[in-house]
Amino acid sequence: MSFLAQGRGSDSPYVESIWRGTTQQETSFLCPADGRWNILFTWWDGKVRISVEGPMTRAIPKTHGKGIEWLAIKFKLGTFLRDVPARLQLDGEVLLSLETLHSFWLGGSIFQLPDYENADTFVDWLVRRQVLLSDPVVMAALADQPHQLSSRTLRHRFLHATGLSQTSIRQIERARSAASLLQQGVSILDVVVQAGYADQPHLTRSLGRFLGQTPASFAAMHMPVAPPLASPYAALVSR
Repeated sequence: MSFLAQGRGSDSPYVESIWRGTTQQETSFLCPADGRWNILFTWWDGKVRISVEGPMTRAIPKTHGKGIEWLAIKFKLGTFLRDVPARLQLDGEVLLSLETLHSFWLGGSIFQLPDYENADTFVDWLVRRQVLLSDPVVMAALADQPHQLSSRTLRHRFLHATGLSQTSIRQIERARSAASLLQQGVSILDVVVQAGYADQPHLTRSLGRFLGQTPASFAAMHMPVAPPLASPYAALVSR
């Protein structure tokens, strides 16, 4: 196996999941679309690299070199960094500056590099210093809770917090949900109905655009139980 990963949930209302992993040989894969973003820490050959990644509006190829260790903190929809505009992260990354091999700059403050065990404490510090924020209106809208804002104001709030429109986020989430159903053994035609696609070609186009695979490819990955966490590299395809 060329790619090893371990993930867990978090008690933080800001965090979707926390992941760590290593590459035992150079590994290329497709990273699927996701409206969420990550802070990614990588260690290789005595060097440290820190980046803010995503959101991703399409499946994007990536490569990890041999011997890289990484830690990814994946944040919930509606959370954002005060000083890193979401539009700058879209389909790419923003590199953060190191202070030392064990600390870095973010939002005008110096933070110690976290590890897998204390990542939640690290996130708490980001929140306390108001470097990490959340928009309750965006979170409520995503949960289909009522709000009193105009469509124009709501659109602006979504773009500011996520870099995406609410429609784009829902399209990506629908594709991810459809892929999960296929992996659980639900037939392609039933997935079309359950996920709300117009027809099978609509499903095929959506999965190709957002996840880089066909419905049949996901169906071939049949798993008895859906994975409990959504990794930053979930549904990756080694090349």
